[in-house]
Amino acid sequence: MAATPAPPTAPPKPTWDPRKGDPPFPWLRPTIRIRLTLLYGGMFLIAGILLLSIIYLLAAQALHDGGSGQSFQVTGSNIDITSETCPQLDGATTNGQLNDMLKQCNAVQRQHALDDLLSRSLGALLGLAIIAFAFGYAMAGRVLSPLGRITRTARAVAGSDLSRRIELDGPDDELKELADTFDDMLERLQRAFTAQQRFVGNASHELRTPLAINRTLLEVHLSDPGAPVELQQLGKTLLSTNERSEQLVEGLLLLARSDNQIVERKPVDLAEVATQAIDQVHGEAEAKGVEIRGARRPAVVQGNGVLLERIALNLVQNAVRYNVPEEGWVEVTTDVEHGQAVLVVSNTGPVVPAYEIDNLFEPFRRLRTERTGSDKGVGLGLSIVRSVARAHGGHIYAQPREGGGLVMRVTLPI
Repeated sequence: MAATPAPPTAPPKPTWDPRKGDPPFPWLRPTIRIRLTLLYGGMFLIAGILLLSIIYLLAAQALHDGGSGQSFQVTGSNIDITSETCPQLDGATTNGQLNDMLKQCNAVQRQHALDDLLSRSLGALLGLAIIAFAFGYAMAGRVLSPLGRITRTARAVAGSDLSRRIELDGPDDELKELADTFDDMLERLQRAFTAQQRFVGNASHELRTPLAINRTLLEVHLSDPGAPVELQQLGKTLLSTNERSEQLVEGLLLLARSDNQIVERKPVDLAEVATQAIDQVHGEAEAKGVEIRGARRPAVVQGNGVLLERIALNLVQNAVRYNVPEEGWVEVTTDVEHGQAVLVVSNTGPVVPAYEIDNLFEPFRRLRTERTGSDKGVGLGLSIVRSVARAHGGHIYAQPREGGGLVMRVTLPI
């Protein structure tokens, strides 16, 4: 029997999300501005060292040539020579000693002049290098400022705001060409995205009417006490199928709505929203023997109350439906942590592999089940939750719970 291949591992998560702003230590990042500053300053430093070396060699050669062309010969007697820079001349007793001391003194003075030139030049080079690095940093920031605008626009677009544009002014250079190309791409994406949402919305609205008519006709036939048993059984099956289709249409419509940014926002308490969701699922939880517990503290956010209630309802419904057959529980908590409102839904249930977590948020995807044919939902619940959370500027994180089940954590800005 062939061995079962190991499940694929999920790709590593990035350590820094550009939508969350700058990293905690921006100076440790090798940004283009820092690299350009080092490049400008390094080139100036190398050029300064080369220039200093050439000047030093030329000065040394000039002093050597000038010194070698002169010879000191002292003749005569009773000559008294004193010098503050060469005090050893006072100890000369003969003209030969005096001439040797003068040559040595001349060589020392030349070397002293070269050393003084070198020390002053190094000091000037160090000061100019500091100025060059500072000037290079400022110039690099000015040159790269259009890239900053592009980055900020890209971050806004990452938050599903496709209406943002860079609209870069200035000379028609490579950066403006890049910005214009990015604006054109955003324009095409927005048109395609809007057309897709319009299609989903219109299709969902158009499908509502025939589904509602079918449901009404089926309910009328099922209410007839004289209908045969086979016809009643068929009607119940069709009514169940029609109800599932209605749920699918409602889910598609809500998914299309929630992909947009929320324009009109009102204060909404997550604790109240979670309580309402629990009230709606309470009957189903009792029927399955699932206990719902947890402390819900006030956590007020700015958003759409209907969509936020959908987040809590979908999470609690999934936690109840995908639970263990006996002695299962669901824990729903709300709180404010680190300046963000947090909704956490934990539950007992089957063991969920870590590599399956990302797939759960895709539309019509379920854990180890078919895309259709499930009586637990239409496979849009977590997709809607993620879409609504993003529309409110928040995030949802899922992780397997030890022993089985999941821990769903939704964070929303206050």
